Amino acid sequence: MSDTGPVVLHEVRKTFGATVALESVSLTVRPGELFGLVGPDGGGKTTLFRILATLLVPDSGTATVLGRDVVRDLWDIRSRVGYMPGRFSLYPDLSVEENLRFFASVFGTSLERGYDLIKPIYQQIEPFRDRRAGQLSGGMKQKLALSCALVHRPDLLLLDEPTTGVDAVSRREFWDLLDTLQASGLTIVVSTPYMDEADRCDRVALMQQGRVLAIDAPSAIGALFPRPLFAVRGRPRTALLDALRALPTAASVHPFGEAFHYSDTRTALAPAQIAQDVLDALRARNLDGVDVTTIAPGIEDAFMALMGDAPGVPVGVPA
Repeated sequence: MSDTGPVVLHEVRKTFGATVALESVSLTVRPGELFGLVGPDGGGKTTLFRILATLLVPDSGTATVLGRDVVRDLWDIRSRVGYMPGRFSLYPDLSVEENLRFFASVFGTSLERGYDLIKPIYQQIEPFRDRRAGQLSGGMKQKLALSCALVHRPDLLLLDEPTTGVDAVSRREFWDLLDTLQASGLTIVVSTPYMDEADRCDRVALMQQGRVLAIDAPSAIGALFPRPLFAVRGRPRTALLDALRALPTAASVHPFGEAFHYSDTRTALAPAQIAQDVLDALRARNLDGVDVTTIAPGIEDAFMALMGDAPGVPVGVPA
């Protein structure tokens, strides 16, 4: 693992009583990178963000942000980092503009001086600048919180599950904004439980129960899946699911939208032959109109396998 970068963690551990929130977490974020922390609730993502934002102190290990230690240099770090927590944390009784001016003043700057950076975001909510923040829609609250995190021109942006509970259109718009910010050279670390958002990151760290399972580009994470993978479609879905799970060579079966993702234990067999065998077995159970197609594993397939649903996946944490 590299020892330089806007964010560097080495063997970071954090507990809350008997609960281990982070266990031996090591990772490096590269300059100008859009880096994702991906995992379910309870995976340790928020604890990690709070350490990077100098709101929590690690029990052991080291963490540096922009070359500064999160314990010794917290005040220097806070002036150079923009942090958007998972919950809406602005002042609901203040207007959109009042919130922005307040956060700018906290960092010794002004809305006018930060306007050109937040302009692509703020212009979308500026017509509502006199509206109280608590009366905004979810998507507008999200954009206001992002504007407040950016108004002091930080060198690093930390976003903890910024799109949770937001509609699909607002989610897509938000990630388009992140692409624009990254293009300006800003380093961004974002956490998400959504695998489609993980695919938009340069690299991701998969987290589960406080541990990092793997770090790599999303496409490379998918390649960790060790077996041929198939999308199986047909109806009735309950009968199809039961039939797939009953196959003696089934390694894993998971619902993915309108299809089931099926993997087989016979890794030495050609995928086309496996697909035909599965199709024949399903037809023998009077399931007609079934389609079995070979597909490339995605990040979600690999993540579930790394969590132990499908044994045998190598866990690697490359630099």
